Amino acid sequence: MKSRMYQAIAMSAVLMPPAVHSVELNPDISVVLDGYYKSGHSALSSRDEGFGLGHTELSLYSPVDDLFEARLTAVLEEHDGETELGLEEAFMQTTALPLGLNIRAGRFLSQVGYLNSRHLHEDDFVERPAAYRALLGSHYFDDGLRVNLLMPTPFYWSVGAEAFDGGQLTGEGDDSTVGVWTANTRIGGDISTSQSWQAGFSWLRNRLAGHDDHGEEHDHDHAHAHGAEYTGKNLYVTDLVWKWSPGGNTRQRLLTLSGEYLYADELNDHALNGDTHEGWYASAVYQFAPQWSAGLRYGEIDVLDAHGDHFHGQRLEETDVMLSWNHSHFSTLRLQYTHQEGHGFDHIDNTVTLQYVMTFGAHGAHDF
Repeated sequence: MKSRMYQAIAMSAVLMPPAVHSVELNPDISVVLDGYYKSGHSALSSRDEGFGLGHTELSLYSPVDDLFEARLTAVLEEHDGETELGLEEAFMQTTALPLGLNIRAGRFLSQVGYLNSRHLHEDDFVERPAAYRALLGSHYFDDGLRVNLLMPTPFYWSVGAEAFDGGQLTGEGDDSTVGVWTANTRIGGDISTSQSWQAGFSWLRNRLAGHDDHGEEHDHDHAHAHGAEYTGKNLYVTDLVWKWSPGGNTRQRLLTLSGEYLYADELNDHALNGDTHEGWYASAVYQFAPQWSAGLRYGEIDVLDAHGDHFHGQRLEETDVMLSWNHSHFSTLRLQYTHQEGHGFDHIDNTVTLQYVMTFGAHGAHDF
């Protein structure tokens, strides 16, 4: 028995491709440093006044073998004067399934909406739009399973579905059942050598929405980056992105127009048909020189704060103007002015933020 076992182990070592051994010992390691100075508090913001630590990441990635790859991402954030350590990603996914099929399992960013599946340091503004901060906790990640299918069409078309525990969205996951389901589809393509576009639709079904409301008044002074402040059983997201770059040379000039609309209903057992959350944003970012970009973003949210069997309406309008200098693909300095108007939120104010984002180590290409 021992002889056969040894022979099997020895034979597997001989047959195993040499690349498998190398990737086990040499994972790609990357670090993203995010620091800022902010002139004051603002509504629905997880960034406090003064100097602070933003979304700092330590990430490890490696192929596992010829069929699988894996990633782990830990995050350091400062909130209310305390530094918190969290695990944002810890997943494996397939790399060689036929017919454009891809499966991911573990903890990962949901692909609902356009921005959510992107890491925060990829954004063009200091924080996500107010609609994201209110309805998705800025960026929604959770423990679950994803299945994606790339359709065999002459243009880009993908469809996908996810099943999550749901605890990261509502704070009360259920180990015995699926708390959150999502489904999405995206299409896109090139209009010419200088223009490309992408459109998407996502649906998130949140079985646990509304379960944590027992009549208490919620504190929305500072929205934490984990867990949504406002939820509904259904969340619908539509998104549209258009990019223009002369001759397709994105290193010189690039104009990106993007927008999303988010709508949530079935807020809790007391909600009527007209009781909904909704929000949207539209942004324009122009890289007018290889190292310089300017951007303008406007967004609105209309949400309902549950108080027992009734709701209080809240509204926020937010305008962001930013200027950023990228000395390289790995370093960004950003200056942003944010103007807020509305009612029902604390700390509605105008702020100025100076941010740096520094990346070192292995750093892959960003999504469209």
